[in-house]
Amino acid sequence: MTTELASLQARARVHAALGDPARLAVVDALTLGDASPGEIAHDLGMPTNLVAHHVKVLSEAGLLVRGRSEGDRRRTYLRLRPEALTTLTPAPLTGVGRVVFVCTHNSARSQLAAALWSDRTHTSAASAGTKPAERIHPRAVAVAHRHGLQLDVAGTAHVTDIVRDDDLLIAVCDNAHEELNGPVRPRLHWSVPDPVRVDTDAAFEAAFADLAARIDRVAPVITPATSSGDRHD
Repeated sequence: MTTELASLQARARVHAALGDPARLAVVDALTLGDASPGEIAHDLGMPTNLVAHHVKVLSEAGLLVRGRSEGDRRRTYLRLRPEALTTLTPAPLTGVGRVVFVCTHNSARSQLAAALWSDRTHTSAASAGTKPAERIHPRAVAVAHRHGLQLDVAGTAHVTDIVRDDDLLIAVCDNAHEELNGPVRPRLHWSVPDPVRVDTDAAFEAAFADLAARIDRVAPVITPATSSGDRHD
């Protein structure tokens, strides 16, 4: 089989997979954030067995990958493959006053995401944790510095002290996404692996790259309501 033919067949599988309205709805739901099959079923009002079928088709077409939750190990989350996202145009998120990134300890992923967001979009961003640490992880500070960003070493905060009504809350941590089930609820979920668990420069660089890529594809679809307040990163 020639390389060109293999490429055409792969593209045909993608087009066939997206030709079903229900599967296209699943892809739309995953364009801006990750979700478990059960969450997809709930949000789209589909039976779980039907969601499982559509996920299988989309996975075989190379559009989706699965990852085990770092919080509840019984859960899996679905995410779109980055190269597939280049052909998708999600609906805009309107009326966003400010973007707030949240993780468990507010010591790495959420801090890096807020700094990246402010740097890439030139708008205010904030970060918080469900169980904030006293200080930002040194490797997070180091990776930010290597990419020309600055973090306030002692600038951690609890989510309830930071979030406002018009904020777009993005969970960059499986645990935070699963814990925040009350009035404060993330609108988007990014299942970014915890670099602190590995605690190497490479792990923090991988988390930084993951966050940067997600911000680059989500930022263009956000329409701010008004100018937002002070940044907490």
